[in-house]
Amino acid sequence: MGWPRMAGRAAGLLMLSEQPLTLTELQEALGASKGSVSEMTRLLIEQGTVERYKPEGRRHFVYRWREDAWAGCLQHLVAATTQLRGLAERAEAQDAGLSAVQRRRLREMREYYRFMVRHLEALLTEYADSLGTAPGAASGTPSPPSARASSPGPVRTADTARG
Repeated sequence: MGWPRMAGRAAGLLMLSEQPLTLTELQEALGASKGSVSEMTRLLIEQGTVERYKPEGRRHFVYRWREDAWAGCLQHLVAATTQLRGLAERAEAQDAGLSAVQRRRLREMREYYRFMVRHLEALLTEYADSLGTAPGAASGTPSPPSARASSPGPVRTADTARG
């Protein structure tokens, strides 16, 4: 996944924990600083595997492994690749005084990211179909409303983004 070691440790702990954990509980279990755990949980949320929410009647936020974590991870990859495709398309469209070599390289970049987005979206759909869920839908316990706000939702596909 390309995660720092501490993110992997936090992910493993949350994946195997049957109960959500507070930042303090994560910090104690991992033997890590508050700043390090905070940074790693932020990364895991961004990557689509962990959600943060505040249970009703509790003072502190808790973190838990998303029921659809692997789909969330793939959604994050689709979103990041889609952004890079957009960057390539905008750069190619500007074409202000670019040499033939530069134009060719931008065209190749654009085609690469178009290819990747198309196939990653298909992979996400195939994975969701194999689980019997729609892309972006949890495959188990529904998330609390406050958790959904901090978790990646359904990713716009190339088809919906164009039109």
